[in-house]
Amino acid sequence: MRYLSEVSKTLIQCDFDGTITEEDVSFMMLDVFAGGNWRQLFSDYQEGRITVGHFNREAFSMVKADRESLLEIVRAKVKVRPGFHELVACCRRKGFRFVIVSNGLDFYIDEILRSIGMADLEVFAARTSFHSEGLKVQYIGPDGSLLDSDFKLAYVNLFLNEGYRIAYVGNGDSDVSPARKSHHIFATDVLLEHCKEKNLGCTSFTDLNEVVKVLESW
Repeated sequence: MRYLSEVSKTLIQCDFDGTITEEDVSFMMLDVFAGGNWRQLFSDYQEGRITVGHFNREAFSMVKADRESLLEIVRAKVKVRPGFHELVACCRRKGFRFVIVSNGLDFYIDEILRSIGMADLEVFAARTSFHSEGLKVQYIGPDGSLLDSDFKLAYVNLFLNEGYRIAYVGNGDSDVSPARKSHHIFATDVLLEHCKEKNLGCTSFTDLNEVVKVLESW
């Protein structure tokens, strides 16, 4: 990780699924609507045989449902992690830029944020289009190019080049690489276990108010 004294302006880069939400929203939808063995694909991704882009393209191509049917599941089941509103309020009060960068899909992230009065947040996520043959998912990097992996890392690199001190908030495998390049890591679940295993300094959390407590001291 970089030293905090190197830069002055602060940015909070936050994952969405399993970080802002208590569970992975995309997995909920795949469990209900995917017409194939998406969990085998996920196993292939976890074991490094395919990229996250490959996984999402193939898994969501199995989903033939329309947007509204998918959003019904979101509205019925998704829970936002406690402390999220307080985290956003803290960043606004302190003048920190708050950005969501997620491997999740833009249409459900936008709906969840809209439903909790946070539609104005800055979000970078997989672009989704609906087709009779299944959902089409694409990751567009900061330079407009299609990415198959390291979507979150591409944004960390962008923000570092813009001179930000980055605090990274995440929970999963795909958060490891971007978190390692950030100045401070807030971690839970898989990311927390990785930090412990690799002796990476981090702040653990189960409630986002624990993140707020640290940021208030900056």
